[in-house]
Amino acid sequence: MTKEEFERRVVGMQDTLYRVASTILPRPCDREDAIQECVYRALRKRDSLRSDDAMRGWVIRILINECYVILRRAKRERPVDELPEPEPQPDPDANPDLYRALFSLKRELKLPLMLHYVEGYSIEEIAHILRVPPGTVKSRMARARKKLKLELEKEANER
Repeated sequence: MTKEEFERRVVGMQDTLYRVASTILPRPCDREDAIQECVYRALRKRDSLRSDDAMRGWVIRILINECYVILRRAKRERPVDELPEPEPQPDPDANPDLYRALFSLKRELKLPLMLHYVEGYSIEEIAHILRVPPGTVKSRMARARKKLKLELEKEANER
């Protein structure tokens, strides 16, 4: 794959990268840093990519690793003035209750759901990206769907 083709494909993944980073990192500035570092690392290491077909998963794995680096670094920081960050803004066409319930889940449950239902990855691809067995992905997705259902039912009963 040429450098230009690689760059074009990475730019085409921009929305996917932001959604993945949003499921892991709460602050928009951290998401942007993670995506920028991910693109930089992917461009630098593109020759180590064995298969062009595996490029999307490879880039997402780089992004996930970078998000975790930022989270570890943030644990060591002590901000002087902690301001609450706004919630990620949903797609205007999205169901706001579902969106709110999805982002209330733990990261380990939210990420497989987002990769499967929003990005269209298969269970096996998600398992490869997250470096967990396919059974773990399935069980996390089942737990996440159950929690989403309970949360949405609770919200519906409160109205």
